[in-house]
Amino acid sequence: FFGVHVATTIGTGLIDPSIMNIQIICSALLGAIFWNIFTWYYGLPSSSSHALIGGLIGASIAYAGTHPLNWYGIAKVLSWIVISPLLGMIMGMLFMVITARLFFYSTPHRIDGIFRKLQLLSSAFISLGHGSNDAQKTMGIIAMLLFSSGLIGNHFYVPFWVVILCNFVIALGTCFGGWRIVKTMGMKITKLKPVSGFCSDSASAFTLAIATLLGIPVSTTHTITGAIVGVGSFNGFSAVRWGIAKNIVWAWILTIPASGCVAAIVWCIMEFFNSDITLAIRLHSFVAV
Repeated sequence: FFGVHVATTIGTGLIDPSIMNIQIICSALLGAIFWNIFTWYYGLPSSSSHALIGGLIGASIAYAGTHPLNWYGIAKVLSWIVISPLLGMIMGMLFMVITARLFFYSTPHRIDGIFRKLQLLSSAFISLGHGSNDAQKTMGIIAMLLFSSGLIGNHFYVPFWVVILCNFVIALGTCFGGWRIVKTMGMKITKLKPVSGFCSDSASAFTLAIATLLGIPVSTTHTITGAIVGVGSFNGFSAVRWGIAKNIVWAWILTIPASGCVAAIVWCIMEFFNSDITLAIRLHSFVAV
């Protein structure tokens, strides 16, 4: 529906795809998985997207240094780490202001009844935004692996079966996992009511749609967190638990370097064992001769 602009950015806009091999991609995935498990355990809503990007950068540097990196593409992604939550926060506050104006003379009971139903619609929109941006990152990784292996020819593109598979799997993962993070987002940052839930979902969906159309891989976590802080701040800054927000921001800051370091270490370990295996094969061949 939104195209594959984000997948193309992941596949070709951050790192030179010609250096990619299965060892780099596996190292990147393991680095991202390690960081995701760590933050999930502590209930911190960090970004799987940026963990994946950090893993790719770390593994690529371990393999070939910094010359394959596209610094313009990386800078664009890093800038949206700041822009997306700020835009989500501004849009969240704006939606709350508009809603407060429109329903100024309505009773709280009536407002809750209306927005309980509307929240289903806003949840559908944010799910669309989540899938359109986050699933494309996985599409980009798979397409990158297919391209580097020569399985999709000399022109980078995302096969249709990859699009279907990634959207199905991300929907499955959303259904069955992440309840610790759901609790943090829904209860710990600020107290959400149906109207504030609707406004935060709508603001986040709007931000995700903009980023996806621009081909920028952003974090759903960042945008919805910013939107929740925005709707909470509408009721006064004391309505937001800033200690929880601070922990989340620290998790964001550490995501790319932490996952990158783990991916680089994993690549070095793989390289060590590959070297040992290659040496053993050569020695065996020499003895056989």
